[in-house]
Amino acid sequence: MKKNPRCETIRRGMDIIGSRWKLIIIELLRGGTKRYGEIKRLMPDTSEKMLISELKSLTELGFIERKSYPEVPPKVEYSITEKGKGIYSVIDVISEWSLKHIDLED
Repeated sequence: MKKNPRCETIRRGMDIIGSRWKLIIIELLRGGTKRYGEIKRLMPDTSEKMLISELKSLTELGFIERKSYPEVPPKVEYSITEKGKGIYSVIDVISEWSLKHIDLED
């Protein structure tokens, strides 16, 4: 059976951004550069291990940039890249759909 090119494209895109936390991190960085501790405080439902993994993945994919300062204690900042800004429209559509179709009181 021949694969549907559109479905294949959607699947590949979801493989990249489909984790539970990646779009949340990108949305948080929409507000500007944030230090690791600030991101962690804004995401209390995620473990430190998961957050570090997702930040690393987003950095490797080119959606966010990590800047490390040679200080004690260490200072690390994360910011959105132009590639990452391209995901804003996806986040906006998901947010609008959720507001219309999901009871957020649960």
